Amino acid sequence: MAFGRLERTPGVQPMSDINMTPLIDVMLVLLVIFMITAPLMTSSLKLDLPKTDAAQPNDAPQSISVALDKDGRTFFGDEALEPAAFAARVAAAAQRNPQTEVQLRADRSVPYGRVAELIGIVQKAGLSRIGFVTEPAGAASGS
Repeated sequence: MAFGRLERTPGVQPMSDINMTPLIDVMLVLLVIFMITAPLMTSSLKLDLPKTDAAQPNDAPQSISVALDKDGRTFFGDEALEPAAFAARVAAAAQRNPQTEVQLRADRSVPYGRVAELIGIVQKAGLSRIGFVTEPAGAASGS
């Protein structure tokens, strides 16, 4: 039996520096997320909503009623007008008061293109306040 010195291998030494790779990976992921979401947040829709509990139909200083029936006829108030006469009547209302509100009533079966043409005539005359008049959902229909 030989008694000699047993060699002991030194044990694992504790690591004295921090591994920065996971920290850098997390920071880069966060940077990419913020770079993608920041432009989306700046282009959000901004609305200036009224500060009232319930708006009344007669809140506008002055309003005119415009209607389109299912046959395509245009009405100013209760009077059916040709397109040229209608445009002249709307232009006269715009000259009296540019803040006049147009209350638009259109039959459900009127094509959207016809409604868009009517809005174009109204805006060309100089009126920009247009309200779409509808019936409440619970109202009985005539059909």
